[in-house]
Amino acid sequence: MTDDTFIEGPLYEKRRKVYPQSVHGPFRRIKWAILCVTLGIYYLLPFVRWNRGPGLPDQAVLIDLPHRRFYFFFIELWPQEVYYFTGLLIIAAMALFLMNAVAGRLWCGYLCPQTVWTDLFYAVERWVEGDRRERMQGDKRYWTFDHIRKVALKHFLWIMIAWWTGGAWVLYFDDAPTLVKELATFQAPFIAYLWIGILTATTYVFAGHAREQMCIYMCPWPRIQAALTDEWALNVTYRRDRGEPRMSVKKAETARALGDFAGDCVDCHQCINVCPTGVDIRHGIQLGCIQCGLCIDACDNVMREIGRPKGLIGYDTDINMQRRREGKPPIYRIVRARTLIYTAAIGIVGTIMVYTLATRATMDVNVLHERNPLFVQLSDGGVRNDYTVRILNKGAQRSFAIEVSGLPGANIRIAGIEAAPVVEVGQDQTREVRLSVQVGPADLPKTSRDVEVTITDTAGGGRASARDHFLPGDK
Repeated sequence: MTDDTFIEGPLYEKRRKVYPQSVHGPFRRIKWAILCVTLGIYYLLPFVRWNRGPGLPDQAVLIDLPHRRFYFFFIELWPQEVYYFTGLLIIAAMALFLMNAVAGRLWCGYLCPQTVWTDLFYAVERWVEGDRRERMQGDKRYWTFDHIRKVALKHFLWIMIAWWTGGAWVLYFDDAPTLVKELATFQAPFIAYLWIGILTATTYVFAGHAREQMCIYMCPWPRIQAALTDEWALNVTYRRDRGEPRMSVKKAETARALGDFAGDCVDCHQCINVCPTGVDIRHGIQLGCIQCGLCIDACDNVMREIGRPKGLIGYDTDINMQRRREGKPPIYRIVRARTLIYTAAIGIVGTIMVYTLATRATMDVNVLHERNPLFVQLSDGGVRNDYTVRILNKGAQRSFAIEVSGLPGANIRIAGIEAAPVVEVGQDQTREVRLSVQVGPADLPKTSRDVEVTITDTAGGGRASARDHFLPGDK
């Protein structure tokens, strides 16, 4: 280490508690609406019913792990259809990129679960302890009986919200009304109580205590987002050309009376006070800014009170910041190559998924040649090959006729079924049968030959097939 080597600033900074102030305005109303809709869906969706017919669960959204099924209203997915989830992940990623290209961290500010639950916890805190000033004064007194009572009530309500959050999650994995009854009577499986405990603890810690620390230090998206954005993306921006130099209302009036320029910013700190991460947006775009727009509401309210135009803080682009400095009018390009590519990707993947869902078969068959032995030499000179046939039935209970083509003179037999080769398969079930294909010496092929095993729905006429091979034995 040389003499001129030094470290600039501390490697660790103690957390400064943030006391967000309540605010009213269009962006706050949007956030309330999203909070109510998203949490309403999350908490109530397990109780929504959907009639799928006899023998099937009637819960609209259900992850049925014991039977390896995923139900979403009229959609039923099997384990081998996991590629649909891959498509959903691709659409989710492209939607996230599209939101970023249009207006920065829209996801972080309005839709992220951490933001939504933290907003709810802040609302409870304000309801119990009061707004910013009351909470700050309460923390200074701290050990008064009134403050301890309020803090205890706040944490109790937080834990109740966290507990119901964890409880709602496990309801997606079993029939909700039944599981609620079992949980209340302590008859539910231990794994249900375990996951409720884990999710209760994580919700309580993340939304009640970690809060902005999750966004600033733990979440990777702010770092990724910075690499994906461009100069045309709308971001919450302080318009320095209009706001500077800052001065009080009286000083600004005096300056304007003398013909001097005075900025509209009165340095009231309302934009900082309402920020859930404690960011001063006047310093420009920062890692801690989740682009929630609450500072816009706060600033617009102040501008209205002092008789100045709204929009000192607003959604704007880097291009327009530069254009205003040059005295040019602002321009906006929501539709551009980046947003078109993301939209096209969402449309293509979504169309493929809808098409495959609409045209997928409700039956399937797999054939596996027995390996021990590969063939059986019969006493009359003929040869028998055995196969394991797995029939997949995604519909109601039905019968399937089995036939083999591509091998003239072949006789087929299913183990355990003496009559015609017809197999009964239950609703939403699979069934394995042992299929024997026998060829006499007169029809025996000289070399290995491909054969096709076909199943046919005896009632509806639907068909599915799979290929394998027939071995003629030792010549």
